[in-house]
Amino acid sequence: MRFIGGKTELLSNIEQVINENIDTKEVNSFCDIFSGTSCVGRYFKNRYEIYSNDLMFFSYVLQMATIKNNENPKFSKLSKIGINDVFEYLENENIDGIDKSRCFIYNNYSPNENCERMYLSNKNALRIDFIRCKIEDWKNDNLIDENEYFYLLACLIEGVPYISNISGTYGAYLKHWDKRTYNDFKMVKLDVENNNKNNKCYNKDANILIKEIEGDILYLDPPYNSRQYVPNYHLLETIAKYDNPEIYGKTGLRPYNDSKSKYCYKKDVKKVFEDLIKNSKFKHIIMSYSTDGIMSIEEIESILKDNCNADTYKLYKIPYRKYVSKHEQESLELSELIFYISKEKDNQSKKINKKNKKASYNKHKIKFIKSPTNYIGGKYKILEQIMPIFPKKINTFVDLFAGGFNVGINVNADEIICNDQIHFLIDIYKELKNRDLEDILNHIESRIKEFNLSKENEEGFIKFRKYYNKHKHPLDLYTLACFSYNYQFRFNKDLEYNNPFGKNKSTFSASMKNRLIEFTKVLKSKNIIFTVNDFNDLDIDSLDRDDFVYCDPPYLITTGSYNDGKRGFKDWTEKEEIKLLNLLDKLNERGIKFALSNVFVHKGKSNDILIEWSKRYNVHLINADYSNSSHNTSGKSVEVLITNYINESSDEIENSDTIDDYKIVNMNNANLDEQITVEEFLNR
Repeated sequence: MRFIGGKTELLSNIEQVINENIDTKEVNSFCDIFSGTSCVGRYFKNRYEIYSNDLMFFSYVLQMATIKNNENPKFSKLSKIGINDVFEYLENENIDGIDKSRCFIYNNYSPNENCERMYLSNKNALRIDFIRCKIEDWKNDNLIDENEYFYLLACLIEGVPYISNISGTYGAYLKHWDKRTYNDFKMVKLDVENNNKNNKCYNKDANILIKEIEGDILYLDPPYNSRQYVPNYHLLETIAKYDNPEIYGKTGLRPYNDSKSKYCYKKDVKKVFEDLIKNSKFKHIIMSYSTDGIMSIEEIESILKDNCNADTYKLYKIPYRKYVSKHEQESLELSELIFYISKEKDNQSKKINKKNKKASYNKHKIKFIKSPTNYIGGKYKILEQIMPIFPKKINTFVDLFAGGFNVGINVNADEIICNDQIHFLIDIYKELKNRDLEDILNHIESRIKEFNLSKENEEGFIKFRKYYNKHKHPLDLYTLACFSYNYQFRFNKDLEYNNPFGKNKSTFSASMKNRLIEFTKVLKSKNIIFTVNDFNDLDIDSLDRDDFVYCDPPYLITTGSYNDGKRGFKDWTEKEEIKLLNLLDKLNERGIKFALSNVFVHKGKSNDILIEWSKRYNVHLINADYSNSSHNTSGKSVEVLITNYINESSDEIENSDTIDDYKIVNMNNANLDEQITVEEFLNR
């Protein structure tokens, strides 16, 4: 759902602020007091007991369905009267004889004999009225309980934006029908996560509620400009309440005097904000705001410091948009702001901050971007081990076997070459980089809705898989993988996608969506060239000493589906292994740095070709755990990173002149306390 000031794209930043400033072992509750679409509460539900609140009733409905609820409803009473598939019934029941006098949405928001407004097509308005009335009737007849009632309402509300004739909000409708309005209305089945906690939801003014509750983390996302929310979402509010309001004006607004927020008024905002902070009984406060907001950074800082522990105050700025004016040399850089402060007046939080900083430094704890694709053998889990070994200055970074692109996306270089022979992967990355982010998300969500994709609907998955294999759209492949077994990519010899359904496990969850958004933003910000070439085609003559080649090839002694020769792509044999090692030797002769990820030993097998070749270079032991990777499912493995250089700025080696050329560089394995030869290590 598109929502003014929605924080979907900021979730990982909020999480990072929590991790940097709060000892999460001592935190049990999280309060999202300006909930909106409840995406923040949903994101943190698997970690904390959630208190969720919003002044708008439609927001309260979403909260009750996904925050308070801890299981997907079963609708057992409806089953007893013959309605076994509630959604099928509500979406497809014949409504030709519906009593239109009872249909408030049809009579007021679609063009017919009673109305000129063009928010919805007539057929979709009638369907929404039918569903809304039926839900209310079922509640009154005691056929659904409270959890089932709010769940169905939420699924109804979530489906409305997909067929609404609007540009973003409901403040106005379009004068011509958007193509989405021709679709048949479908409800959105929401996933409900069970955190086994007593989550609470409220529909109150935040400044009143703050005096009634207390807890650990208080997250604030108040309105930051003069736009009131109710007029922008009045249609959803009316569908949620279905209270037949006395509407007015061209757009059919409902009265909202009692729902106006003082946070939208310059004359009131500082007073109500200070009242909220002063009355807060939470240990930690995190607040999202915008540099475009009606309160300045200085005003917010002053109020927070005056009412909390000033020594713990922190401000994070996340650039997200630039507006350029018609006047030369004038631009406005907008940033999302995240404030952190401890409400506790002692120094406990300050001590925790110092402790976390130290631990973060010692472990090279950097925030790495994770690929949205779950590609077999991906290196995300070992980035904190291998990235410190990479050269500090890189002109061109070549990710020769990019795969999931976990490594390349996290490298700082003037130019990044993302190469892989699996053109399906490269096509996905190109699509993410070149298409508008909102367009990407709309495409994915429309496919999910079109094929009714979920953790349980295998039939919809199979239909979508057939559709993809016929049309081969890159974003469809990504969406398909989100509902596949282990989220993985697998093809047959005819290059048809054949990974099975990920029943009860795989879905396009909030965390998956956030990972996609984060990855795409970074992808767009970097200078990346995409190529689909065999590794033998690498043009080494175009590289120089400030360039760096990273190789993560198929492993010769493992059984990954990407190197078995049965998937329509080139297999990996001893011949390919030797060719790659010869290529790396040539890079070394030209003084070009390289790093090679591989394994010496796996499930009783050893790669003797690699072991013998590695003796002329530096071998870094890697502590790896790929619990979901088919190439490393069981048996002890010795994973390594082989480089033709020593990173002089690291702690790998103090005096390279005294070290034997054939060495294991002890950086990542705590069981070794000295540099030793490859033979010595393998003998141990």
